[in-house]
Amino acid sequence: MTSSIQDRTQYGPYCGYHQNWEGGSLKDLTEVGPGTPNGELLRRYWHPVSIASDVGELPKLIQVLGEELVLFKDLSGNYGLVHKKCPHRRASLEFGHCQPRGIRCCYHGWVFDVDGTVLEIPGEPEGSEHVRHAVEHVRLGAYPVREFRGLLFAYLGPPQHTPEFPFYDTYELPDLVMTPYAVPFNCNWIQVLDAIVDPVHTAFLHESQFSDGFGKLGAIEFYQRDKLRFLGTASRRVGDNIWVRVNELILPNFTQAGAAFACDGTRLRYFGRSAFTRWVVPLNNRSTMAFAWGNFGERADPPEYNTLEGMQQIEQGEILDRTYEERQRRPGDVEAVEGMGAIADQEKEFLLPGDQGVSLYRRQLRQLARNLEKGQAPPQPTDLGDDFIPTYGSDTVLHKPLPPDQDDQQLLRETGNKVMDILFDSDEGPAADRDSRIIAQLQQLG
Repeated sequence: MTSSIQDRTQYGPYCGYHQNWEGGSLKDLTEVGPGTPNGELLRRYWHPVSIASDVGELPKLIQVLGEELVLFKDLSGNYGLVHKKCPHRRASLEFGHCQPRGIRCCYHGWVFDVDGTVLEIPGEPEGSEHVRHAVEHVRLGAYPVREFRGLLFAYLGPPQHTPEFPFYDTYELPDLVMTPYAVPFNCNWIQVLDAIVDPVHTAFLHESQFSDGFGKLGAIEFYQRDKLRFLGTASRRVGDNIWVRVNELILPNFTQAGAAFACDGTRLRYFGRSAFTRWVVPLNNRSTMAFAWGNFGERADPPEYNTLEGMQQIEQGEILDRTYEERQRRPGDVEAVEGMGAIADQEKEFLLPGDQGVSLYRRQLRQLARNLEKGQAPPQPTDLGDDFIPTYGSDTVLHKPLPPDQDDQQLLRETGNKVMDILFDSDEGPAADRDSRIIAQLQQLG
């Protein structure tokens, strides 16, 4: 059989028999455990690990980056994130008891501070040399935790390389209500993260969930701003208006986008800000949690969506608790990415120009991981600005009727590029008036 006949057999009509095989995953991206290239890269950044209000008087067993950990709040109000097993006899600290300082193991009563220091070893003779030696040499594995606006962030990397905690410009928008939420995905984190730099999918997955404007493809553009920032834009025609929607990713997993329900392209809007401020956090290789704030106010989404169900709709287009039939009829992001399998077989993907954002950020993640293996510290979000980290996730709607004899696709593309030029040129200068400077220039644009 000639190769040409083989090709026709494998890719012709009814060719399922010849394609009945599973491809492999992109392990250098999908694996997140200790010692893996991507796992080590992720450990060089701060990640949200819980909603603060979910940590009460009892310890909480969690997973982050493939590690089983215990999150607790001692009676003095200090948060601890420690290895699950007590270093004495390996009992689980999920059954420990929170103390005025630290946590006490349920099995033999050892007490550990939030930094892993042994504070007390009961059941041994007073003044025991063995106890003194254990206190000096035994440590419970622990990671630093920081509470910020209702989310708990942790750093799981080498302590000598702890980065600054990043502050993004959207944290300081006036009259913005930021409500923490978490949405689980039963699949690998890359499948979830891909969607943020994939503006094409909104025209199909979300066309009936948000507004008619989402169902228009428009002109799609992708930008790699530097070593960390990746953007996908969709410029759409809605009547006499052009709606420029900007989705952004700051590596490794910080994401923002435009509004979900506040903007449909029918009313003028100038640099409306993101519906969410969100991190895609790998729990292990097969499960992910999106930790975020839902953002509500004049510059973000309507306050009536500041509910559990509303934030689920903002996150993925639909509420989570639905029947299988409902999920089939109106799938959201959860159905789309979980349907690929717990770990997608990316080797069988057939990427096209519309997937450029996915290709760009994946390539950069690989490069950063390789650089780290060679001893080169990864760039940090705090490198992106001195006083603040500028972000771009937004909606802008301009009055731009189509002139006679002009190609609309060209006008869409030109308008989108001009909007992005204004956003990019705003990075320099005082943080306090950045938004007002952007809005003034956008108003002059249309």
